[in-house]
Amino acid sequence: MKKLILTAAFLGALSTTASAAEYVIDTKGAHAFINFKTSHLGVSWLTGRFNTFEGSFNYDGKSYDNAQIEVNIDTTSIDSNHAERDKHLRGGDFLNVGKFPTAKFVSSKIIDKGNGKLEVKGAFTLHGTTKNIVIDAQKIGEGKDPWGGYRAGFSGTTEIRLADYGMKEVLGPTTVMLDLHVEGIRK
Repeated sequence: MKKLILTAAFLGALSTTASAAEYVIDTKGAHAFINFKTSHLGVSWLTGRFNTFEGSFNYDGKSYDNAQIEVNIDTTSIDSNHAERDKHLRGGDFLNVGKFPTAKFVSSKIIDKGNGKLEVKGAFTLHGTTKNIVIDAQKIGEGKDPWGGYRAGFSGTTEIRLADYGMKEVLGPTTVMLDLHVEGIRK
């Protein structure tokens, strides 16, 4: 598994302040996705997703100074649309889900870069190893939904290297692009 794309989980739980609104990531309505992409032998892309995750975020809608995100990913839910490959990805060569059944992202700082662009910094734990990562993100929009609720949506991308998380690089240096798409429902 070379490149992994992490999208849906990155806007999990934005830190609570007196004026910040709390949002829960809408996984029940399938309005959030964590996808990955990695090179397969340098000739094509292997893509997939994590089917099970949860998270929340807080922000006040005007400033990201006190915003906080937290996302928990069930690594056993990896899905590359191929049962045998998924079994291999869950095994000891890669995710080792028996020992490390979850991955987690917790933001430490969110920087507003203007025009809806964000830089989300935080700690990503995978395979028992925690590393600081940066997610290039953007706010998609926010507003009332048809059911009387209020929603906010974001997307983002980051790239990780498997060796940084203690995984084997069986076919040489292996990076994974993570592609995140998050829609939160205000509590």
